[in-house]
Amino acid sequence: MAEYQHAAGLRSALRGFLRRGEEVSRAHGLTPQRYLLMLMIHGAPNGSRQATVSDLAQRLALAQSTVTELIDRSEAAGLVTRIASDTDARVVFVRLTAEGERRLAPAVTGLRAERAALREVVSGSADPSG
Repeated sequence: MAEYQHAAGLRSALRGFLRRGEEVSRAHGLTPQRYLLMLMIHGAPNGSRQATVSDLAQRLALAQSTVTELIDRSEAAGLVTRIASDTDARVVFVRLTAEGERRLAPAVTGLRAERAALREVVSGSADPSG
């Protein structure tokens, strides 16, 4: 019974976190999809604050064509830009523009408390029911 309660509590906490993320991203002029794209770019595992379409497709668990369309729309909105690799002409990196940085920063900080609460639920050190 406890396993089911923990699983249900975790799922509830995760859904609440995702819902709050949608609200915060919209409050800063971003769709939830653009917020996630920009977060994955800025939060690149190697610290470069840039990513390839392949990297983004893998991290977002989306098809490359879907990510390309999302990048196209985000670029048209002035949030990201494409930069050719200096070392490989076949590689293009996606980076945030100054406007993208300006919009992403408050959205990320706006979710700080929710990330901390979710970490507690995941680690099992908090009551997931509230």
